[in-house]
Amino acid sequence: MAHNDIMEPTAPDFPPILAYAAPLFFVAVALEVLFIYFRKKRAGQAVRGRYEAKDAAASMTMGLGNLLSDLAMGFISLGFMLWVWQFRIFDWGFGLGAFFACLLAQDFVYFYKHYAAHRVRWFWSAHVVHHSSEHYNLSTALRQPWNNHFTGFVILSAPLVLLGFHPLLVFFVGGVNLIYQFWIHTETIDRMPKWFEAVFNTPSHHRVHHATNPRYLDANFGGILIIWDRLFGTYVAEREDDPCQYGVVKPIKTFNPVKIAFAELVQILKDAGQSGLSLRQRAGYVFGPPGYSHDGSRKMSEDLKRDFLKAHPEYAGQQGFCLKSVDVSLAE
Repeated sequence: MAHNDIMEPTAPDFPPILAYAAPLFFVAVALEVLFIYFRKKRAGQAVRGRYEAKDAAASMTMGLGNLLSDLAMGFISLGFMLWVWQFRIFDWGFGLGAFFACLLAQDFVYFYKHYAAHRVRWFWSAHVVHHSSEHYNLSTALRQPWNNHFTGFVILSAPLVLLGFHPLLVFFVGGVNLIYQFWIHTETIDRMPKWFEAVFNTPSHHRVHHATNPRYLDANFGGILIIWDRLFGTYVAEREDDPCQYGVVKPIKTFNPVKIAFAELVQILKDAGQSGLSLRQRAGYVFGPPGYSHDGSRKMSEDLKRDFLKAHPEYAGQQGFCLKSVDVSLAE
């Protein structure tokens, strides 16, 4: 039953927090570049942290494009969430308690949305943009998609609204979540204190998430908190003996922002449009995991882990190689 909105409290005027933070992001990128440069000069040897001018420029262009796409097309996602609002079960209002409750709930929703973005190719078509850089620095945090509002990804956030968090509050805390994640995109910070690493997402945890090493594939999906990964078995610790290699399994090999933004979407259309496929096979190319192929000619993350374990059986059972699908395949 729809709610009567006549007596609702007026929603606060939430600021466009990401737009306000954008200049600070660019300043932080510049400071990290200088920090890495002077540290390398002083050390006289290789140190952690790399920048490539074309790569960083592409990432920052993607970030600006993301802001513009939010301004131009954000009404699609917001309109959907406002429509869902009439079917809410509760109403948390806009107090401080509602803010912190929403921040925690949204972080959990971010976790399972992030997982879905890696397991459903249609959602991956947008999220792959963020993983496409082969470098890992603060500019990588700005490499964001332009087509988020067309994927229907917002549908996965609907439970927050149904539980009584106003859509404007949900989007605001979502911005807070993304601002937190900016600083974890760096190699210049090694480890945080153990208690912090146990609870919060950190540069070490998120380096794992961006890595293409078989051990690290599909791991560490948390936003602010890493506890969700620890609870649901997707946590993998960074290891000194397995340094992170960044990017995507099949490198995109371009710095052209338009190609970065839409290459995967174009490839999905090509794959699903092949002649002679069944409806189920076409759906697999759109909604199956990245790497799905109807003839088994491509590799999904489980296949890559299984292939690695066949070559290195001594790693079986270690973090990152404990998936049932991997173990079963080895036993066949």
